[in-house]
Amino acid sequence: MATSAPAFEVGDYVVYPKHGVGRVTELQSEEIAGMKLDLYVLRFEKERMTLRVPVNKVEAIGMRKLSSDKTLKEAMETLKGKPKVKRTMWSRRAQEYEAKINSGDLVSIAEVTRDLFRPDDQPEQSYSERQIFEAASSRLARELAAMEKTDEPAALTKILQVLNEHAPQYYENTEDA
Repeated sequence: MATSAPAFEVGDYVVYPKHGVGRVTELQSEEIAGMKLDLYVLRFEKERMTLRVPVNKVEAIGMRKLSSDKTLKEAMETLKGKPKVKRTMWSRRAQEYEAKINSGDLVSIAEVTRDLFRPDDQPEQSYSERQIFEAASSRLARELAAMEKTDEPAALTKILQVLNEHAPQYYENTEDA
């Protein structure tokens, strides 16, 4: 089977499902256990981490290019939707949320961000809820920042503005219950 040209070029931003947005810094060829391997070298600035990914494992891992504008628009619309309140045990919900975040799917990450967001006038979240919310919103912000060629704090501000603008309508009637 002939090897095709790499799907990613040096300098491309990519999404690695478990770590979020990274940048291809180098294409390497190494010999490991007698086999020649072509590797993408990814740099994740926020985590100060470098990762080497075999070219032939990219698809199996789920590594992808940044989302399309259509997917980004869908994710931003998801943030405007009604939060889904689940009544299952927290440990089970936490696992579901972590799985969605680690899926690398932008819309799923937006769902977690929306579902765990709490406006300032609402009761505080538990520590673990807040941690998962911050992980999801940070992952979403990093991809948004890379797509809009801005920085993560500006992207996070944009996400929080959307949430603060649309969340109050879903929390207004909670006092009557």
